[in-house]
Amino acid sequence: MTLAARIHAAKDLRVETISLREPEADEVVVALGAGGICGSDLSYYGKGRVGDFSLREPMVLGHEVAGTVTRVGKAVTGVKPGYRVAVDPSRPCLACDYCRAGRSNLCRNMRFFGSAAIFPHVQGGFSELFLARADQCVPIPDAMPMRVAACGEPLAVALHGIRRAGELLGRHVLIAGAGPIGLLCLMAARLAGARRIVCTDLAEAPLAIAREIGAAETINVASQPERLAAYEADKGTFDVALEATGAPAALASLFRVVRPGGRVVQLGMMPPGDVPVPANLLMAREIDFVGAFRFHEEYRTAIALLASGRIDVAPILSAELPMSRADEAFALAADRSRAIKVHLAF
Repeated sequence: MTLAARIHAAKDLRVETISLREPEADEVVVALGAGGICGSDLSYYGKGRVGDFSLREPMVLGHEVAGTVTRVGKAVTGVKPGYRVAVDPSRPCLACDYCRAGRSNLCRNMRFFGSAAIFPHVQGGFSELFLARADQCVPIPDAMPMRVAACGEPLAVALHGIRRAGELLGRHVLIAGAGPIGLLCLMAARLAGARRIVCTDLAEAPLAIAREIGAAETINVASQPERLAAYEADKGTFDVALEATGAPAALASLFRVVRPGGRVVQLGMMPPGDVPVPANLLMAREIDFVGAFRFHEEYRTAIALLASGRIDVAPILSAELPMSRADEAFALAADRSRAIKVHLAF
């Protein structure tokens, strides 16, 4: 038995005792060190759903997790009890055509921590103890804070988005959204050699952080939409735009500010149903519109970048609260005037 933060319905999050089965031969038991509250966790908490995925049974939340291995299955050799690890929440089947082609983020049988995409749901990592397959665990240095290691997951999402964006060296880049993913995309785009990065949002507090970490310009599209519209001149300005808000209005604003032959990358999870896209504009300007879903090998790259200090997530680390104050932590994480990334720990 172990304590876990389990969502039963919108606004019904309970820290309660759940059972933990014995680990399989290739699994380990991990004691949670820190778990980051993601936008999808907030959506399950606030709405009981994420995009097209709705809660149909109680589910332990959390997929941005790191901790310490406490037990290992009989076939495990790569990690041992006492190892500090970042845990990749992706559990692909490793056997389908997408896994075999090196695109396991598109696995036909994916089991992703804290997700209602399938039923029964996949339980998450906001638990004193949780199970993971050994190959999901990436050892981390002793000096690496657990909440920094837990940022490996959102950083991997950002790195995958940057990969889908193509060559960024010397490019002009627009990032819509200064939440955790947008800000991590900003860090990753700088690392990839982007020449100039502009970041948009509806709130001033996250835009201030965007400026701190290297945005050449920030635009509050709630109070000054005309500043973004100015980039529509001469058939657009940006080589690449990344949508990291999940808001249809934000996506709609990007196609006219991207130059002919440019690219729009969709990272944000949109509301349920169809979202309009200006197909004639895409056609006439030959704009590439691509999706970026989760990540694959970028997870280990993310942990390596964090461990080396080449990516510094300190500016987005807002608070760490005990699991007993989970509701308070979720309220703080949802308040964009006060927080970017909030972590839970036991």
